[in-house]
Amino acid sequence: MKQAAWIGAGVLAALLGSAGVAYYLWSHSPAKTAAVQPGVPKVERPAPAAPVPPPPPPPPPQRLESPVVPAPALPPLEKSDRVMLDALSALIGNKTLMRLFDSEEIIAHIVSTIDNLPRRRLPSGALPVESPAGKFLVAGSGDETVASPDNGARYAPYMRLVEAANPRKVVALYVRFYPLFQKAYESMGYPTGYFNDRVLQALDDLMAAPEISGPIALVRPKVFYQYADPDLEMRSAGQKILMRIGLENERKVKERLKEIRKELSSYLHSVQAPAPSKP
Repeated sequence: MKQAAWIGAGVLAALLGSAGVAYYLWSHSPAKTAAVQPGVPKVERPAPAAPVPPPPPPPPPQRLESPVVPAPALPPLEKSDRVMLDALSALIGNKTLMRLFDSEEIIAHIVSTIDNLPRRRLPSGALPVESPAGKFLVAGSGDETVASPDNGARYAPYMRLVEAANPRKVVALYVRFYPLFQKAYESMGYPTGYFNDRVLQALDDLMAAPEISGPIALVRPKVFYQYADPDLEMRSAGQKILMRIGLENERKVKERLKEIRKELSSYLHSVQAPAPSKP
């Protein structure tokens, strides 16, 4: 997500959206494109994940107020790609990693990705980044098919994005560009909703993803792979993303999202708290 002086949503979707590509490749790639690693010993199925807790009651709407410090005027949403990409480039500080981003309608793609993360499916057309290289790997066969632990290496460039996303700067960027995020959100069919509410919901949902240390069993009822555990298969698109990038990567992303959530909450508190009275 975004960072420091205001709050702009570019990197949040860079983190979330980049992982979203992984989800898309697994759930939408024909089984024939998956690479199977032969000779894998029989593995035990992981213990069933804990039941999905009921969602907490929705928090009161949280508007994002304009920052106190003046900033350069923002362009219209339809002409914002160059400015948004320049801001992300300054945030990330790595031209090679910037090649991962889609250069068209990036704010709309960020908003669409974040809006869909807590849902069951993430439309491929919503993603703001390119797909990871290589094929999704499985190990074993038949009833003993599992997701290969080697899949985590495919997401190395995206994990570098996560590491480059300084939480304070992420929130600053998010705040700066928030008027454009809000406009894109309203144009998606939420004329009275606040995009910031959806950002908080997506963050909280991602951080609630289960952490599975053992092999993750898969089934292939038709063409696409699914989780053998029905509870895992029913999880949100965002939680499936984190479960599929490997436990180590999942924990790193969660830690960064936790830091971003804290920075965002601090900002909201600072702009909503009443000004202290003068003595």
